[in-house]
Amino acid sequence: MKWTKTLIQTLRDNPQDAEIDSHKLLVRAGLVRKVAGGLYSYMPLGMRSLRKVQQIVREEMDRAGAQEIVMPILQPAELWKTTGRWDTMGANMFKLKDRGDKAAALGPTAEEEVTDLIKGVVSSYRQLPVTVYQIQWKFRDETRPRFGLMRSKEFLMKDAYSFDVDAEGADKNYWTMYHAYERIFERCGLKAVPVQADGGDMGDSMTHEFHVLADAGEDGIAWCEKCGYAANLEKAERMPSAVATGAECGPVEEVATPNAKTIEQVASFMGLPADCFVKSLVYVADGKPVMVCVPGDRDVNEVKLKRFLGAKQVVLADNSTVLSATGANAGFVGPVKPANSTLRIVADVSLKGATGRIVGANKDQFHLKNVDLARDTKLADADFSDLIVCGAGDRCPKCGAPMALKRGIEVGQVFKLGTKYTSAFKAMYKTDDLSERVMIMGCYGVGVSRTLQAVIEQSHDKDGIVWPASVAPYQVVIDLLDPSVPEVAKVAEELETALESAGIDVIVDDREERPGVKFKDADLIGFPVRVVVGAKGLSNGGVEIKRRCDDKSKTVVTPPQDALAAITTALA
Repeated sequence: MKWTKTLIQTLRDNPQDAEIDSHKLLVRAGLVRKVAGGLYSYMPLGMRSLRKVQQIVREEMDRAGAQEIVMPILQPAELWKTTGRWDTMGANMFKLKDRGDKAAALGPTAEEEVTDLIKGVVSSYRQLPVTVYQIQWKFRDETRPRFGLMRSKEFLMKDAYSFDVDAEGADKNYWTMYHAYERIFERCGLKAVPVQADGGDMGDSMTHEFHVLADAGEDGIAWCEKCGYAANLEKAERMPSAVATGAECGPVEEVATPNAKTIEQVASFMGLPADCFVKSLVYVADGKPVMVCVPGDRDVNEVKLKRFLGAKQVVLADNSTVLSATGANAGFVGPVKPANSTLRIVADVSLKGATGRIVGANKDQFHLKNVDLARDTKLADADFSDLIVCGAGDRCPKCGAPMALKRGIEVGQVFKLGTKYTSAFKAMYKTDDLSERVMIMGCYGVGVSRTLQAVIEQSHDKDGIVWPASVAPYQVVIDLLDPSVPEVAKVAEELETALESAGIDVIVDDREERPGVKFKDADLIGFPVRVVVGAKGLSNGGVEIKRRCDDKSKTVVTPPQDALAAITTALA
């Protein structure tokens, strides 16, 4: 392929809206072009890499026994209403109506759609197990799309779904896909780490996310260097520490704290550290208010709270709800005698047995000190649980060692879904005695377009992208320095033909540009191997071969007849 016959446009300046390196390089290297917020066109170079990621995913799915299908991105509302997710998926689901006034959505995922499909096809245990997958565009109406393809509205995803007769089969499929994901990301040149995770709206009994560790990652991960425990902060647990009970309590005393609402403001006003306080927040769980108490220097983990309460939806209460439930405005509420005596109160396990704490007085502009949670509140043993976001230094739940916090880019996730969707759709199979049972389901997603950018985020330098050969748009660039010299053109053409015959992707930079311009573009786009063919080089013994990941000192000169073997070795 000749550069002059290809639609490639590189940029010298970073796009103004790009915040992270991979987003900048995607645009500067001419892989994508922005259409609108969260919407991108893939240019020829970007499409070549995207297809290579797809092909790796497809090969590993086929190897794992999955069968490829494709389903519509436009999904009827009736499917989502069957599981109730039409009302719970939130504003990210893009809903619309057709000319017949029938409601539908642009699919953000496809559990309902595939379950309905399999229900209509599978009726006997003899047809199970079965795993199907698709590589299809998805749409989520992100409030604030950012980071390029990392959080875009439209994205390419591989989603696979397994259907089994029993839990043992479902478990086998789960780990088959887990190991397939390990191979996928390794082949893409990524160092992806599996971490324990929460299934969110998917519903799950077990799930792992695969994360590419990067400072630009949007997800926090609790990481134990000692035993390898890793979990998304939504899921991460910690080993409870001994309760810091504080000083022996005298009687509860009311303290005026004018205009001090936040923990920081009250702590500053009273001259005490934040961990002397109890942070009390009112949430609404499935329509009912509940007060949540955590140490003053920690934050509520809403995912853990939702699980502990067994709620479908948990949101912060508005101020009128807070006032009605406690008798005070937000910032002055606490667990001691709220206005609504039936208000449920729950607390983080680290507060169990705590004394000498400061809490909101349920009276505007006032707090209470000398609070003994066992003595002064109605909290019972069953009201305590792990409800906070893990922090650096918290003890690992497996080995007790201090944990570190890392950032990760989620590129894939595997779920055990059980019967949540198959029960809703009555997706049954008949056993050998003709009785009916519900199929057991699993779900496995890879963010294909996100994986493309994650490779760049993990593999780049100050000059541009450093592609792994497996997903590079072209594995080799031949920089033709003297295209008008017959001997030079002949060597370049013969080398191009030899590389293509060997199954190696190659592009020849035949532009009438200075060598420096060609070298800069080659480094920016990140071709794994650069070959320089020029009159001066040939007179000095051959062609120059340099790997993108090496510095200039490792450039080697090879006779043209040996160049193919040298390039093949460089790509290995």
